[in-house]
Amino acid sequence: MPAHVPNAGLTRRDLLKRTGGLAALAAFTAACGGNTGRPADPGGGGGDKATLSQWYHQYGETGTKEAALKYAKAYPDANVAVQWTPGDYGAKLSSGLLSNKGPDVFESQLNIAMVKGNQVVALDDILADVKSDFAEEDLATNTIDGKVYGIRMIVDPQVIYYRKSLLDKAGIKPPETIDDLIAASKALTTNKVKGIFVGNDGGLALGGPALWSSGGAYLTPDNKPGFTGDRAAQAFSKLHELYASKSTLLGAPTDWTDPSAILQGLVAMQWIGMWALPAMQKAFGDDLGVFAFPKLDAQGTPAVYSGGWTQFVSAKSQNVDAAKKFVKWLWIDNAEDQEDWCLNYGFHIPPRKSLAAKASKLQTGAAAETVKLTQDYGRTDNPSWTPKMGSAFNDMLTNIIRKGSDPAGEISKAEKTVNTELTRLFG
Repeated sequence: MPAHVPNAGLTRRDLLKRTGGLAALAAFTAACGGNTGRPADPGGGGGDKATLSQWYHQYGETGTKEAALKYAKAYPDANVAVQWTPGDYGAKLSSGLLSNKGPDVFESQLNIAMVKGNQVVALDDILADVKSDFAEEDLATNTIDGKVYGIRMIVDPQVIYYRKSLLDKAGIKPPETIDDLIAASKALTTNKVKGIFVGNDGGLALGGPALWSSGGAYLTPDNKPGFTGDRAAQAFSKLHELYASKSTLLGAPTDWTDPSAILQGLVAMQWIGMWALPAMQKAFGDDLGVFAFPKLDAQGTPAVYSGGWTQFVSAKSQNVDAAKKFVKWLWIDNAEDQEDWCLNYGFHIPPRKSLAAKASKLQTGAAAETVKLTQDYGRTDNPSWTPKMGSAFNDMLTNIIRKGSDPAGEISKAEKTVNTELTRLFG
């Protein structure tokens, strides 16, 4: 299935969409489960080699499962059994991590519950020699209390792609501020084309980028709410202004994670992930441009949401050392397979800076510009931001963007929920 077509499984984009772009795995509550797919003989089956279970969610891109199986088969020092998981990967993983029948190695996004629940082991030792080759944000999103628990597998930036010819015809330059974005969206709107598509929900996926563009954050470095200031309120209010401008496409056949709206000429600009770039480049060639979510004002900064998937080692593995050795082989040492995984099926940035710098498919056009924007402005998930916090934040955004509610009042309600969660986590 092409990367731009959503599939029935929980893809990377489904998870981002369901959580408003914030990584979280269904609260890590105890789910009932039977057959987890873990090998019955964790220490044998292949002479003296350990047997490891590696879990993936079901990717939508053709060839990904075969690639995962190929990598596992090529590993010489253990027997690696790949568990490909369709459906609700989050719930199945939640259950597996609470038992000794779960994975040895798995992909996910780090949440503080995984560390507090002793579900993952720190990987600082295998990262030590190459730590500087990973972006600070990619390390930060996998760090709790100074320890790194995961290694990024793919980076999925979300930005705004646009038709250069349509902006040129309207005499518009790529927007530099949110006000510029609103003005451009209005100017590009005709009786046949809307200015921009940011999702059928009115733009909840823009909540994080708008916050960052104002200088705010979900949480401050000392774990306090970072979305409560006047500038954040102003940024959220601008999202309502964009929604109310009648220049945003609503009711599209597919949501913002799919490029159909811009491919079919329904919009001039679309907020979407880099996974859709090949389809857009095929359709538009050099007419495709890209820019980050614009800064709030002269004191702000552009923002790129840098999502993705990360590899972890389960603390309940009966072969932790062997699992860490496999993860190091595949996601640190094996550059060829890392590039293959990122660019030959879907379209993602390899997390290793040295690989991204030399990958041929990322050297020109909108691909190269997306890489540069991500390096300059990329922001990742905060692992201390819990699903409950994310739900409160999304409720706040819904009321502000779609209903035009007072930002200060909505922020105050979300702040109470976040503070309760922070007290539970940190005292």
